[in-house]
Amino acid sequence: MAKLRKKEQTAILQSLRAGVVPRVGQQHVQVGRADEVAALLGDIDNIADGGSSIRFIVGEYGSGKTFFMRLVYAISQERRLVTAHADLNPDRRLHATGGQARGLYAELMRNLATRSSPDGNALASVAERFITTALQEAGERGISAEQAIQARMAPLTELVGGYDFAQVVEAYWRGHDTGNERLKTDAVRWMRAEFTTKTDARKALGVRTIIDDDNVYDHLKLMARFVRQAGFAGLLVGYDELVNLHKLANVQARRSNYEQILRILNDCLQGQAEGLGILMGGTPELLYDTRRGLYSYDALATRLAQNRFAGEGLRDLSGPVIQLENLTPEDLYILLAKLRHVMAMEDEAAYLLPDPGLHAFLAHCSEVIGDAYFRTPRNTIKAFLDLLAVLDQNPGTDWRTLLGQIAVEPDAEPDLEGDDLEPGTAQGDDALTAFRL
Repeated sequence: MAKLRKKEQTAILQSLRAGVVPRVGQQHVQVGRADEVAALLGDIDNIADGGSSIRFIVGEYGSGKTFFMRLVYAISQERRLVTAHADLNPDRRLHATGGQARGLYAELMRNLATRSSPDGNALASVAERFITTALQEAGERGISAEQAIQARMAPLTELVGGYDFAQVVEAYWRGHDTGNERLKTDAVRWMRAEFTTKTDARKALGVRTIIDDDNVYDHLKLMARFVRQAGFAGLLVGYDELVNLHKLANVQARRSNYEQILRILNDCLQGQAEGLGILMGGTPELLYDTRRGLYSYDALATRLAQNRFAGEGLRDLSGPVIQLENLTPEDLYILLAKLRHVMAMEDEAAYLLPDPGLHAFLAHCSEVIGDAYFRTPRNTIKAFLDLLAVLDQNPGTDWRTLLGQIAVEPDAEPDLEGDDLEPGTAQGDDALTAFRL
């Protein structure tokens, strides 16, 4: 494992103390999940080979969905994939007629990330890399840059919306070639779904269409092809908080979103989406509820059904559904030990708490709140980091004395209707407690 950097240490400690999943350094607090990670590595290889993949990451609140998905994004970027992720909420859905689907796509594009731009907003750099690759090819083949770009964009014109997409990329090239920053910016805005009217798009770029609610998935497939033409291995898209679809009160709206999921599922399972991988995170309620969940839609229930031969200790991770188990006490002990290691910048001589202190801390948590301390460990982890912070800033303080003062409250089931725990926010459900890795 690479040496811990100060930037990563700060991000990990600040994020976990605030109750959010760190965006960098996840590998330093990874615990378990070896089988699940291996299954997703196979998917990444398949995507890089031009295939497609879809996985539903299912788990209870606090089981580690968000952290697991973030870890997969980091691994994908290291393997030359471009990643994009977004949380669903009332204003962002897979299917809609009021701009919510376009809003979801725009959020994905804002979060587009690569290994060199892991924090998002990487669409412009992907376009620049495409231009650079095309110029290099033009020099090698002795053709003009425009001819090289048109040749690279030709496969995209075969897809729905591909002709206008190719025109926008050519407009970006013209802006690059002439130094017209406005033209480059407009091209990127179009690819980010920031144009809301066809009139504005035609004036700025000469194209007659925009990315709208009815074609967002088609443009995801186009973007997957485009990043491959730019020299990346493929595109991995993550949708989290799918429980918001389960909460839709309108039956037709919910059904339309499930039909969109079915379309994506069929395309990915049949290999029709070249270089595209999809991750969808949700709770068992979203999946198994036969009245409002995915199982209420017969076609999805058939495709997402569990393997009848798996059970009693036997697992099948080859299907589209990956069920994440809850944290175990052993996992939490290892995690706390790793957090202690991170706090000390990997210097064992600088540990603020000895091994007996870890055991005493966990015993205290068990006595105060029972087994909930490892199933939904949000407050447990925060209390542990608070303890380390006090020990760090007050040299000579006895941890035994402090330990008796810690009052770790049990985590109640997240109140998804509450302002502070709304899905898709920094404080929402498993994004706060997804630390099994």
